Amino acid sequence: MRDNSVMSTHTLSCTIATRESRLALWQAEHVRDLLAARFGWSVDLLGMTTRGDQILDRALSKVGGKGLFVKELEVALEEGRAHLAVHSLKDVPMEMPEGFVLVTVLDREDPRDAFVSNHFACLADLPQGARVGTSSLRRVVQLKARRPDLDVQPLRGNLDTRLRKLDEGQYDAIILAAAGLKRLGLAHRIRSCLELDEMLPAAGQGALGLEIRQDAVEISAAMQTLTHQPTWLAVHAERAVSRALGGSCSMPLAAHARWNGAVLQLDALLGHPGDATVPLVSAMAQAEVTTTEQAEALGLAVVAQLRSQGGDALLAALPSATAQD
Repeated sequence: MRDNSVMSTHTLSCTIATRESRLALWQAEHVRDLLAARFGWSVDLLGMTTRGDQILDRALSKVGGKGLFVKELEVALEEGRAHLAVHSLKDVPMEMPEGFVLVTVLDREDPRDAFVSNHFACLADLPQGARVGTSSLRRVVQLKARRPDLDVQPLRGNLDTRLRKLDEGQYDAIILAAAGLKRLGLAHRIRSCLELDEMLPAAGQGALGLEIRQDAVEISAAMQTLTHQPTWLAVHAERAVSRALGGSCSMPLAAHARWNGAVLQLDALLGHPGDATVPLVSAMAQAEVTTTEQAEALGLAVVAQLRSQGGDALLAALPSATAQD
């Protein structure tokens, strides 16, 4: 039976649902400390193992996508065992399930991808045929566009597992989100950050999102005071691109927004879901943005560009590529 009670913002305790990886726990602890400092709440963590954490021998695009990382946390919210869930925003599906809402986005950490290697300083230094590990089709198509000679291989597992596989010599280099490494005090493992013109990030990369039940009106009011508005608007523009294109782990799609004063610039690119040698399609638009609606309109403007420049052909390839998985 669903618990329809609403937690009062005057209540001194609440529970955060979180995955149990070291990075996820850091993120939940960060929010716990923020809630304690801002509201004086006592916050417990409800650690959970998700399907995404359990399935490590197949690519996410073949087993259901990044939504596998959030479903169990939403069940905990639904059953009243937790009041909110903390997510890496790039793992949150573009369409929220009925009854749930993304209520808050915190200030974004470095959104770039990081080049991590024990022997090479940057992507350009890798020898021909070097083995590079990544879990993301988005990264695969961008790596292949820049260095078609590389041997790009799948890489799954939590952050520590991926670094261990690199240290064991299974890869010459791996590509990881810079934000996770920096949050865990592992910035020293970054040999170089891939600039935006080298590798465009995923929508929401580097940002933390807080999810609650839609009927939790009072906690919603409290959570919204934590929102970092520039990040909120930027990620809404990015997620609008993914939402309009049916974004999933089976689609090599990148979208990143950055501020130039009051103007928000949104870049996006799209690759072929089954053939990394097909040229990428890219688009850019910018506008003054002060509302969520304007941010989403900017995202749709970029989508129109992608489609007109060849993106429709790439999108048409998606079902057949998925069916072959």
